[in-house]
Amino acid sequence: MHYMSTATPGRFTFRLAAMALLALLLTGCGINNIPTYDEQVKAAWSQVENQYQRRADLVPNLVETVKGFAEQERETLTAVIEARSKATSIQVDESILNNPEKLQQFQQAQGELSSALSRLMAVSERYPDLKSNQNFLALQSQLEGTENRIAVARRDFIQAVERYNTEIRTFPGRLWHSFLYSDMELRANFEATAPNAEDAPQVEF
Repeated sequence: MHYMSTATPGRFTFRLAAMALLALLLTGCGINNIPTYDEQVKAAWSQVENQYQRRADLVPNLVETVKGFAEQERETLTAVIEARSKATSIQVDESILNNPEKLQQFQQAQGELSSALSRLMAVSERYPDLKSNQNFLALQSQLEGTENRIAVARRDFIQAVERYNTEIRTFPGRLWHSFLYSDMELRANFEATAPNAEDAPQVEF
C-alpha cells in the first residue's frame, strides 16, 4: 500500500519562508555581533603587531647610521638597542589579547622604545652632517610614517575592543553572550600612559 505525503507544496513553501524570517530576525537581533566584533579585534591587533614590527625593523639601520656620525653617543645608542630587544622579546600573538598583564607589559616595552627613539632623534641636532645624510633622512621619514601608522593602528584597536566589550555588556548582546558565547571573555585594551598618548611621537627635525 502506498501512502501520499501530507506535506503540500504550499505548506513546504510556508515553512521555508518561516525559517528564513526567523533567521532574519535573529540576525537583526545581533546574534552574530559578538563573534563578528571579536574577529574585528583580532584583525585590528594584527595591524598593531605589523606596525610595531615595522618600527623594530627600522631600528638597527637607524642606530648604525647615527653611530657612523655620533659614536660618542654610546649611552643613547645602547638604550635604543636594549629597548628594542625588550620590546621584541614579548610574544605578541593573539593569546596576548586574553592576558591583560602581558598586554600591559607589551605596551610598556613599546613605550620605552618610543622614548629611547625620541632621545636618539634629539641627538642629531648636535651633528649637522648626520642631519643632512641622505640615508638618515630616509630612515627618519620611514620612522615618522611608521609612528603615524602605529597611532592609527592603536586607535583602531582601542575602538574595536570597546565595541566588542560594549556588545557583551549591553542588551541584547549580553543575552547572546549568556546563551551562546559565554566562553568569550571581555578583552583587555591599551591604556593611555601619558597625556596625548594617542598621538604619534614627533620625530621631525
